[in-house]
Amino acid sequence: MNRNEMLGRLKAHSHPWDMVIIGGGATGMGIAVDGATRGLDVLLLEREDFGKATSSRSTKLVHGGVRYLEQGNISLVMEALKERGLLRQNAPHLVHDLAFVVPNYSWWETPFYGIGMKIYDMLAGQYGFGRSRILSLDETLERLPNLQRDGLRGGVVYYDGQFDDSRLLIHLAQTAADHGATLVNYAPVTKLTKGEGGFLTGVTAEDSESGQKFTIQAKVVVNAAGIFADEIRHMADAEAKKMIAPSQGIHLVFEGSFLRANAAIMVPHTSDGRVLFAIPWHGHTVVGTTDTEIDGPSYDPLPFEEEIEFVLETAGQYLSRPPSRSDVLSVYVGIRPLVKAAGGDKGSTSALSRDHTIHVDQSGLLTIVGGKWTTYRHMAEDCVNHAITLGNLSDKECVTKNLKIHGYLEGVDSLDSFGVYGSDIEAIRAIIVKDSKMDELLHSALPYIGAEVVWAVREEMARTLDDVLSRRMRALFLNAKAASEMAPAVARIMAGELGFGQDWIEAEVASFQSFARKYQVV
Repeated sequence: MNRNEMLGRLKAHSHPWDMVIIGGGATGMGIAVDGATRGLDVLLLEREDFGKATSSRSTKLVHGGVRYLEQGNISLVMEALKERGLLRQNAPHLVHDLAFVVPNYSWWETPFYGIGMKIYDMLAGQYGFGRSRILSLDETLERLPNLQRDGLRGGVVYYDGQFDDSRLLIHLAQTAADHGATLVNYAPVTKLTKGEGGFLTGVTAEDSESGQKFTIQAKVVVNAAGIFADEIRHMADAEAKKMIAPSQGIHLVFEGSFLRANAAIMVPHTSDGRVLFAIPWHGHTVVGTTDTEIDGPSYDPLPFEEEIEFVLETAGQYLSRPPSRSDVLSVYVGIRPLVKAAGGDKGSTSALSRDHTIHVDQSGLLTIVGGKWTTYRHMAEDCVNHAITLGNLSDKECVTKNLKIHGYLEGVDSLDSFGVYGSDIEAIRAIIVKDSKMDELLHSALPYIGAEVVWAVREEMARTLDDVLSRRMRALFLNAKAASEMAPAVARIMAGELGFGQDWIEAEVASFQSFARKYQVV
C-alpha cells in the first residue's frame, strides 16, 4: 500500500469510478472493502490520515453493548453480537476475547446483572465468546485483585471482545487495496460536481502534499465522513439540515498495575448515565468513558476538566488504588457521530441511537452516519447495496462475512506489539535482518522498534510523525510523554524513507511535540 502508487492510479484513471467514498474511517474503509470485493471500481479519499478522528479514539471494545440491552434495543445488540463474532473469525490477530467483571456492592445487583448477562449470552447464540456466571467474593477478587473491597459482595463475569482500532483500520485499508481499491490519504474533497438536473457526477479533490487538483467522475458518491458528514452534505445542499448530534467521550490511560489482571471492570451505571470500563490494553489500563454533548466536530478534541475529574473520581470508587492526575500517562478524546433524534431536539446524547442511518438527497449523494465500530461490516454491506441500486452498478453478493482481513493469523493470544501485524510479522523481521539497528527499542517505556516505523512508511502510507506515533503504533495513546521523547528518533527514520532532510525532521518533531502536550494531564 504505497501512496505514490495510489496517486498514480488516480491520475491514470480516465473513466468514471463506480464509487467514490469520502472518508477513511471505519465506515468508509468498510465500504471500500465491501465494494472492492464485489468487483466494483472503488476510490476512497481521506482529508487527513486514515482513522485520524473517531475511528482511532474508541474504547477499544468489540462488543454487543450491554447498555443497549438495558435500553431495550434488542435488534442492535443482536446485530452487534453477530458482527463481534464475525470480526473475531476474520481478524483473530486483532480481535480477542476478554473477561469483564461487574462488581456488586448491593444485594440486588448480583441477581439483576446475572440475569441480564444470561440474556446477553442467549442473544449471542453461536457467536458467543463465553458463558457468563455469578462470582463469589473470593472469585471476584481472584479475577480482579485491585478492586475496592469495602462493601464488595461478589460479581458477575461475562465475555466480550477487545481490539486495536486503528490497527484494524489499517488492515482494512490493506484488504481493500489487496482487492483493487484505490485509497489516498491527505486528499480532501473540495467540491461536489453536478450535471444536468443537479445530479452528482463526481468530486474535485486535492493532494495536500503537492497541491495538485483532480476532477473525478463517479457513478455514485458516498459520504462516509463520520463526524464531518454534515460538511459534505452542505457541499451538495447548503440548506441541508444537520444529521449529526456530536458527543465526546474521554479515556484516561494508566500503567497496567492499576488492574493487575487479564480481566476488565464494567460499571453499568455512573452518575452521567454511561457505562464505565477499565480494561487492560497493550500492557496499560484504559479507563473511560464520558458522554458530553458538544457543539461541533474536531479532529483533535480536548478533554473538559470536569470529564477528567469525573473519570478519576468514578475509577477511584472501584479501584483499591485510586488513580490521581499524576498517574495519567495519556488522555484521548473521541467524538461519536450520533444521529440526531427526530425533530432535532437537544437532550442526553447517551439516549440517542447507535443504529446507522442511510440517506440519499436530491442530488444523489448517499450519506451513511451513526453506527459503531463493531457493526462496521454490516453498515458497509447495507451501504453498498444502496449504492448498487442508486448507480445501477454490477450487482454481486456481499462476501465480507467470511473474508479474511489482511494480516489474518491464528494463535495470536493477545494484543502485543508484534502480534497486531499478524502475517506481516515476517516481513517486518526481514527489515531487522537487513539492519539490526531497526530492532532497538525507540523508548524504554514502550515496546516499539525502528522496523515498525520503516514498515509504516513503506507499506501503510504513514506520512507524518502523528500517523506513526498515534495510529500505526499507539505510542501517543499509551504514554504521551514517552511518545514525545521518541519523536526525534522516529522522525530520522521516516526522513530516510521519505527522502526528507533535517529541516523536515525539525519541523515534524516540533509540531508533534506541541500536539502531544494536549494528551498530557497537568
